Amino acid sequence: MSGCCDNSCSIDALRERQRGTLYMVLGINAVMFFVIAAGALYGNSTALLADSLDNLGDALTYGLSLYAVSRGAVVKAKVALFKGALILLAACVVAAQIAYKLVVPSVPLFEVMGLFSLLGLAANSLCLYLLWRHRHDDVNMSSVWECSRNDIASNLSVFVAAGVVCVTGSGWADLVVALGLVWLLFRSAIRVISSAMAELRGAA
Repeated sequence: MSGCCDNSCSIDALRERQRGTLYMVLGINAVMFFVIAAGALYGNSTALLADSLDNLGDALTYGLSLYAVSRGAVVKAKVALFKGALILLAACVVAAQIAYKLVVPSVPLFEVMGLFSLLGLAANSLCLYLLWRHRHDDVNMSSVWECSRNDIASNLSVFVAAGVVCVTGSGWADLVVALGLVWLLFRSAIRVISSAMAELRGAA
């Protein structure tokens, strides 16, 4: 058995597969953060800003997940807890931007919103495909998959908002979608934090 039992070899192989997948999705999300953030600034879109921050949070999350892949259950739970806190922070940042836009209203460029949301959708669909087989591996990979699934909903929401802005000529759809993304991020943060806390209690 080349110096290891079947179970040990199986676990090592699983960790290597997880690590390889995380490297790929980390690279994709890091690139998409800069791409979508540029689009958000150029197009003056709060929804796109939320999308870009989500990608940044995911990139940080995947980096932490790489650290946790070969660690024990307690470390994985603590990393998941921190990831939940990052998601919660992103929600707060977008909420602050929404509050600013309510005081200083503006109309985003719907063409930019539509184009960059489709770019994000393509990238995040690839990430979701790569992470699908790992979604039930452990709390670490489950929380990673949760982040990727949220991204798909975010991209679709921004695309719909772009269509509404195009038809109405108003920026309210951009803010409504951004508000919806805040709720989605908040709900995801609570779920990840709750799962991590349950793992910690179980380990204790």
